Amino acid sequence: MLAGLFDFLVYFVIAVVLVAVYLGLYTLATMHNEFALIRQNVISASTALGFSLVGFALPLGSAIVHAQGIVDLIVWGLVALSVQIVIYWLVRLVMPNLSQRIASGQMAAALFLGAASLSGGIINAASMTFP
Repeated sequence: MLAGLFDFLVYFVIAVVLVAVYLGLYTLATMHNEFALIRQNVISASTALGFSLVGFALPLGSAIVHAQGIVDLIVWGLVALSVQIVIYWLVRLVMPNLSQRIASGQMAAALFLGAASLSGGIINAASMTFP
């Protein structure tokens, strides 16, 4: 029953590292400081970042299931990371004052970004099919 424990731990640790890398790079790519805003109890920042994190975790989970090895997992994890950053920048094209709106607590902007991030993550996860 514990035969797969080592593989589980390896994939789990890699996934946690990828999540940390994601959070670091994503928050650098945005025009607002999510963690500072969350510490100030700005719900719009936590909503947008939370949905973005789920939008990243979905394809990461798909990569874990379909990866042929650790390198596959890392590569597809980085693809998922890149997709989420691109989604943020695309939403900024539609809503140029996105970061200012999130920083000022406007939930409509946060929910729109969150929905775009989650939708992108779902599509990204579904696209990760391996022959």
